[in-house]
Amino acid sequence: MSCPVLGLTAEELLTTTRSVRRRLDLDRPVDPALLRRCVELATQAPTGRNRQGWSFVVVTDPRRRADLAELWRRGLGQGSGPMSADDRRRAYAKPGSMEKVWSGLQHLGENLHRVPALVIPCIEGRTDGLAAAEQAGRWGSLFPAVWSFMLAARLHGLGTVLTTGNMAVEREVAGLLGIPYESVMQGGMIPVAHTIGTDFRPAHRVPVDEVLHWDAW
Repeated sequence: MSCPVLGLTAEELLTTTRSVRRRLDLDRPVDPALLRRCVELATQAPTGRNRQGWSFVVVTDPRRRADLAELWRRGLGQGSGPMSADDRRRAYAKPGSMEKVWSGLQHLGENLHRVPALVIPCIEGRTDGLAAAEQAGRWGSLFPAVWSFMLAARLHGLGTVLTTGNMAVEREVAGLLGIPYESVMQGGMIPVAHTIGTDFRPAHRVPVDEVLHWDAW
């Protein structure tokens, strides 16, 4: 299968790879070869100490997707709980619409079982109880590949969103998918589908001078 790509410059790709929740095409299947190509590109990402310990579990079977979606919904309810007043104030003070985020999350939750592919990125080893330095090294070997996967998906006309609803029920998800829980850690779940339209724009963000620090904080 040839994998046609969108005519995006590198800067357009980097600035228009959005978290897609509402504009996932729930009725159009995704060719397995296209998903494989995105994983292939993801494995070119940098990895700490050349560990190359990532894996991607791609779930397309309808019954297994439905079971996974149900676990994800349950995990979402067991997560960090409602936002505190301070967190909510800070979130709503940032550019962009939090109402759209919550609405999109609700839509995704209601339709997750219909998303053609659900991808679980994983990393060898667990960080439970480890110091920050050890955790940083482990996650730093996974998330560059996760982001590369999402960029590759965007380049090929697919939409993604990195979610963490499965993390509160990680052991149950591991049991469902045969992931060896004691030695392999999940890093979230990525719904993947063709997008409804490809006209994504850069998001509203805080001005760079508010986050850029020269030589000291």
